Amino acid sequence: MKEKSSTSTAVKKVLIITYYWPPAGGPGVQRWLKFAKYLPDFGITPIIYTPENPTYPLLDASLESEVPDGLVVLKTKIKEPYGLARLFSKGGTKNLSSGIIPHQPKQTWIEKSLLWVRGNFFIPDARKAWIKPSVAFLEHYIAENNIDCVITTGPPHSLHLIGLELRKKLNFKWIADFRDPWTTIGYHKELKLSESAANKHRRLELEVLQKADAITVTSFSTKEEFKAKTAKPISVLTNGYDVEKVVKKPMDEAFTLAHIGSFLSHRNPRVLWKALNELRRDNPEFKAAFQFKLIGKVSQDILDALKEFKLDDCTVNMGYLSHAEALVEQRASQVLLLVEIDSIETKAIIPGKLFEYMAAERPILALGPEGADFFRIITETNTGTIALYDEKDRMKELLLAYFTQYQNNALKVYGMGLQYYSRKKITEQLAKIINDKSV
Repeated sequence: MKEKSSTSTAVKKVLIITYYWPPAGGPGVQRWLKFAKYLPDFGITPIIYTPENPTYPLLDASLESEVPDGLVVLKTKIKEPYGLARLFSKGGTKNLSSGIIPHQPKQTWIEKSLLWVRGNFFIPDARKAWIKPSVAFLEHYIAENNIDCVITTGPPHSLHLIGLELRKKLNFKWIADFRDPWTTIGYHKELKLSESAANKHRRLELEVLQKADAITVTSFSTKEEFKAKTAKPISVLTNGYDVEKVVKKPMDEAFTLAHIGSFLSHRNPRVLWKALNELRRDNPEFKAAFQFKLIGKVSQDILDALKEFKLDDCTVNMGYLSHAEALVEQRASQVLLLVEIDSIETKAIIPGKLFEYMAAERPILALGPEGADFFRIITETNTGTIALYDEKDRMKELLLAYFTQYQNNALKVYGMGLQYYSRKKITEQLAKIINDKSV
């Protein structure tokens, strides 16, 4: 256990139970790191509870410098199965823990077995062994420290079960925060769930939704989904961007299309690769200027597809960069690429990178399913253009329009209403939910 003394004078104490915390990398850690940064501005003292020895697929030590001074951080040990699983498949286990699941035809028998075990024996997820010890530890801490409110954030959704069990023992306000859906999340169908396992997921999800005092979600579609399952108040608190000092770097000389963040197998937009292949084939100026930048963990399926469409010679794979380095590259890129899986289940996903893309003030090219929630935000803020998976010709038109602006030194974006997506503004909304005495 690690605890720092708090210097805040706020009277309301909120315990935040989160698996992802610095030095974890990726967007999942940033939501509650930023909430913890700004909650004291609204008279609320955050207290973090997180694992002491987690298995993080991505690390970003630079985020540790953003942990607020004086923040109380509680830690206990966690037992996870990924260490044992690595004895059988080191690469497959690391990919699974980071959400990269190969297409079924490419799955080895070990990967198929790991998915089956993960889906049917670890419900709701591989961190379920942390529930009982966390309840035992936090039951005493909450009672002894006059905690007013407990917030659980998932995935991993097993953390909501910590809140559920604590609620059976103690009286406090419980807010369940869903950064992603639970039973309708895109990868659930890849876990080879038995009927009984799928039913158990649905039962646990329903119990959390009905026992929590308030629900927060990151997308409009998830709110509509949950409204059919609970009468409890549901609020949309999207992710957002923070006002940060970013080292300035000259704009890329090439016409760069950049994707920042994990590029998963099922996000493989073959129609976009075909559009780019045709543009390079038919337009010598475009071919000479174009460069595709990859920043983050990239599935081998993506790299194989780029090679198939003869895009590997214009691709720069920079690998995983720290959050600070990624921000620099965002602002130096000509166009930013945002891709979501073409599926009804992913309409509710609003990638966390969207808001930093918006703050980078570079035009966004977005590809996703019809009616995607993030399409709505891009359109309302005038921060980019959108296309569906069956609109190859539209993709080519949009890319050519951006390229023409690039050639004329006029490739800019004029966003509107971005202030509503700042981390501090969204924290203000969270504070109102915490302080709402009717909930």
